[in-house]
Amino acid sequence: MNASYPPPPPPAAAGRDRTTLWGVLGIVLGLICCGILGIIFGYLSIRDAKRYGQSPVLGYLAIAFGVINIIGTAIWRASGTYPLWND
Repeated sequence: MNASYPPPPPPAAAGRDRTTLWGVLGIVLGLICCGILGIIFGYLSIRDAKRYGQSPVLGYLAIAFGVINIIGTAIWRASGTYPLWND
C-alpha cells in the first residue's frame, strides 16, 4: 500500500511580504511621535508574520513602544510640563 502524498503548497509570494516594513514603521512611529500608528503597524506586522511564517517580534515591539508612547505622553500631559498643552 503506497499512498501518494499531496504535493506541498507553493511558497508564499515574496513581493507581498511586508512584515519587516510594517514592524520598522511601527517601531519608529511608536517611539518618535504616534503611539496609535505604532500599534496599528505592529498589528499589521504580526498579521503578515503569521501569514508568511516569519517571526512576529518586530510587531510585538512596535505595539509595546506604541503603548509606552501613549502612557508616557499621558503622564507628561498630566504633570503639566507638556510644552504644547496650553491651559
